[in-house]
Amino acid sequence: MWSIASPTTALKPTAIALGNFDGVHRGHQQVIQPIAGSGHFGRDLYSSVVTFFPHPQEVLTGEKKLLLTPPEEKAAYLHQMGVDQLVIVPFNQQLAHLSPQEFVSQILVESLQAKIISVGEDFRFGYQRRGSVEDLTAIAAQWGIKVIITPLQNCQEGRISSSQIRLALTDGDLLQVKRLLGRPYQLQGTVIEGQQLGRTLGFPTANLKVSPQKFLPRFGVYSVRVYNPLWTETQPVMGVMNLGNRPTVDGVQQTLEVHLLNWSGDLYDQTLHVELESFLRPEQKFASLDALKAQIAADCETALSGVGS
Repeated sequence: MWSIASPTTALKPTAIALGNFDGVHRGHQQVIQPIAGSGHFGRDLYSSVVTFFPHPQEVLTGEKKLLLTPPEEKAAYLHQMGVDQLVIVPFNQQLAHLSPQEFVSQILVESLQAKIISVGEDFRFGYQRRGSVEDLTAIAAQWGIKVIITPLQNCQEGRISSSQIRLALTDGDLLQVKRLLGRPYQLQGTVIEGQQLGRTLGFPTANLKVSPQKFLPRFGVYSVRVYNPLWTETQPVMGVMNLGNRPTVDGVQQTLEVHLLNWSGDLYDQTLHVELESFLRPEQKFASLDALKAQIAADCETALSGVGS
């Protein structure tokens, strides 16, 4: 049984991977892997990723925090990893003021009946992040709970982190994003009705409405691979995505549009999964619609040829 649960409704007892895990990147995967399919511990435990929402930084600083993986998207990746459930702990001032001892006893022991806890070596918890992994190990031992500590994961540029992924997305460096995540960055959205400009130019587009919590890459044009759960074919369709304000037509509202290459059909109200393959060019204002049309045609050729950064 797969579930997205709160501590009160979670399946118990649990083997827990504990952290924010925004992005579920390669470093996160190393922390989660020890508890995925927790039957290998010889116990009837539910493998559970325990995370927090809203993001703690949003509550503590008052600044909105956009997410690499909003809860539903995070849940999908965890399901693929063999995790039984995603447990979302509501983060508020009351939780933020729990001491390390109170956090373990009230949340992990009383609410979740944790028997095994996996964390990264830099994990901090409790009031003002005073609790370290050494504290967690000592406190958990009071209840006979095993704590697994995973070393930080590094790549050529240094530590793998959600912050590094955000920087790479802001730069349009999709090769770096893929190295850090272990997969292409993905956008998911429902196709809604747009202004039909692409159709007028001969390049019909699917206008996507994505989660307002989702962190978006830099404005510009991308080569993408598009998946639709309703398609019987398992292979993706290549496409060109434009993210921006459409300055050529004096647009003021941010839009996300995808033109599917060598494909036609009705996509309204359907959900598309769009993998970012390469960054083709920044958003720019053209002197005329004809110039814009010519550039879109060139973008499509570039995407089909597999050229880009």
